[in-house]
Order: sequence, then structure tokens, then C-alpha cells
Amino acid sequence: MPIFRLSDDLLFPPPELAEDSGLLAVGGDLSQPRLLLAYSMGIFPWYSQNDPILWWSPDPRMVLYPEEVKISRSLNQTLRKRTFTVTFDTAFREVISACASVHRNGKGDTWITDEMMSAYLRLHRSGYAHSVEAWLGDDLAGGLYGVSLGGAFFGESMFTTVSNASKAAFVSLVRQLDSWGFTLVDCQMTTPHLLSLGAREVSRAEFLDQLRSALTVPAKRGTWRLEGNRPG
Repeated sequence: MPIFRLSDDLLFPPPELAEDSGLLAVGGDLSQPRLLLAYSMGIFPWYSQNDPILWWSPDPRMVLYPEEVKISRSLNQTLRKRTFTVTFDTAFREVISACASVHRNGKGDTWITDEMMSAYLRLHRSGYAHSVEAWLGDDLAGGLYGVSLGGAFFGESMFTTVSNASKAAFVSLVRQLDSWGFTLVDCQMTTPHLLSLGAREVSRAEFLDQLRSALTVPAKRGTWRLEGNRPG
């Protein structure tokens, strides 16, 4: 399959035309309209510093259905003891900055470039991007961020500095999403960490069908707050 070069026009080729690697297109920009269109089509940006913007739609796709989240015995104990205080949307800039630091390679590069950070901060201010924070006392011990459209949450990155902190943040998020009627958490790429939490691979075709259905769910846009007794 060819790799498509994007123009200034606000459009993407069908994700089914992506290469075997998942790479679909190159170029374009990280404007809010383009990012929201991409996510609604099952496409996301992922590229390194000084490279052109690359757009991906992998096959298979790593997803987690909220009702299938797995909680290990040790994590369950951590949640019950309330080792961490979990919050939503209170430290988005700090979370994305920590994720960028964690994912730096030996050369100091990260795929969460300054351009990416600025783009997702704009999405956050518009109520589309959200962060989850796990605090140990006054210290940010772990967290994650992602994008929400309809009944789908698109996870972008997570970090941890204390064992189980990011898992506590993730499970608290998934439980809350389930109570809000979300049907799909897009984890993008397969990792052992996500598999251990109950995520699984589905075909791109299946993912896109499920995404279209999820996008019919009324959106929960704006600042999020953790409700009820979710962390425990």
C-alpha cells in the first residue's frame, strides 16, 4: 500500500489503506480539527522529533473494554488501602511532561514532542483531552492522558515513578468510564503491561466498527472529576 501525503485539506485516506505496519499517511498538522477527525476515524499521530508527522492505524488494534479490566491481587490491595489519591484533570501539563520524560531515548528524543504537547494542551483546554493523576501525598507518582470522543477514550501515554501508581490511575479511569457508559478504551499498541490489565487485540475492521458505535454515545466534554468511591 502507498503512504499518503496529506495536503492542507482537512481529510485522511481510509484507515483500511494503511501499510502492514499501520502507517497510513505523512504530513498535515496537529490542529484541533485534524486531530479530532483522525481519532474519529481510528487514526493517531506518532513520530519522533525532527521527523514529519506520521499518522497510524495499526492492525491488529489493542483495546480494552471497561467491563473486562483485570485487577491483580496486589493492585486490588493498593486500591483498597487508598495508597494513592487519584484525580482527573488537575495536572494535565505535569502528566504529559512526565510521560515525555519517561519515553525519552538515549539521545534525549521522545515522540511526545513540544509540538505534540502544545496540541494536546489545546485539546485539554477545549475539553477533549484528559489526564488522570495518582498522588502519593503531595507528589505526582503516576498518571496518564488521552482523548475522549463519544463513548470512546483514546489512551495516549502513561508514566509511573512509584510501583502500581499508573495502574491505580488506569483502573480508576476505566471504572469511571464504565459508570459513564463508555464502551471502548483504545490502547493503540500491544504491550505486556496493557495485556496484564485486560486489554486485547482485535482486528482493525472490528475496532473501526466498534468505534463507529462508540461515537454515537453522547460525549462527556469538559473538565472531568472522579465520582463516587472509584479508587477503592
